[in-house]
Amino acid sequence: MRRSAFRRSRGDAPFRFVSIAAGVFLLALMAAIGVFLVVRAVPALQANTSHFLTELTWQPNSAKPVFGIGALAFGTVVSSLLALVIATPVAVGVALFISHYAPRRLASVLGYVVDLLAAVPSVVYGLWGVTFLVPFMLGPSSFLNEYFGWIPLFGGDQVVGRNMLTASLVLAIMILPIIAAISREVFLQAPKMQEEAALALGATRWEMIRMSVLPFGRPGVISAAMLGLGRAMGETIAVALIFPATFNITLRILSPNGNSIAANIANGFGEATPIGTGALIASGLVLFLITLLVNMGARFVIARRKEYARAAA
Repeated sequence: MRRSAFRRSRGDAPFRFVSIAAGVFLLALMAAIGVFLVVRAVPALQANTSHFLTELTWQPNSAKPVFGIGALAFGTVVSSLLALVIATPVAVGVALFISHYAPRRLASVLGYVVDLLAAVPSVVYGLWGVTFLVPFMLGPSSFLNEYFGWIPLFGGDQVVGRNMLTASLVLAIMILPIIAAISREVFLQAPKMQEEAALALGATRWEMIRMSVLPFGRPGVISAAMLGLGRAMGETIAVALIFPATFNITLRILSPNGNSIAANIANGFGEATPIGTGALIASGLVLFLITLLVNMGARFVIARRKEYARAAA
């Protein structure tokens, strides 16, 4: 007993040191990225002749640089939120079907397919969106504009295939496998005794899922959704191929409007002047902060859910 306890104590110290070092290194790396972005962005922000947060024009390469992040941040947040609203219910349904409805062999095959979809490069989704989805969405967009144009989202006098709705659909398809895969693993960890007890009391399968599986897996689904939202916000190639690359703020998602921070960086980095490069880095800093705030908000929601669960217990 003493020898085994001695061996455990000798192994715990190096493991604890490595774990602490890894955590400190991660924090230092994030801080270094933030410092780099700030240092490279300051000269461009000083040369800017307009307000960076509210200006809608993006002309950092001109003699008098004029650029702002307002339209880009708006397009990034709106397209990502639309993608999240579209993808999350479908992903949760897929995860529930794989974990609690599908036969074992079919569930195994579907699980592999979902994992493979999560590994498809974003440029493939972007090319599929440009060649197939953009022409296809012209019909549904015209239908929504004609019959639901009284809703601000679907209003507008001009309807095209390359719009924010199409870009959001591509983003939703991209993040759907991530949310579905994580949600599936969370649902599979639900306590089997609670599921069997609910069924034994006469609950239907859906009632069992609603009372036992969904409350248990809600924090995991929130984490999966926030992970998908982070990927949607940082997606570059797919949205760069679809967005019309305009710099205005509008809620009309069927009109030829829309752009994002990541897509603008991809489109403008190749021909940017030193000031233009600094402006793009400044926009990347804004995207870094938005993603950080989203993750912090998700952690806050999950922590509150855990507190409620403990209080109820």
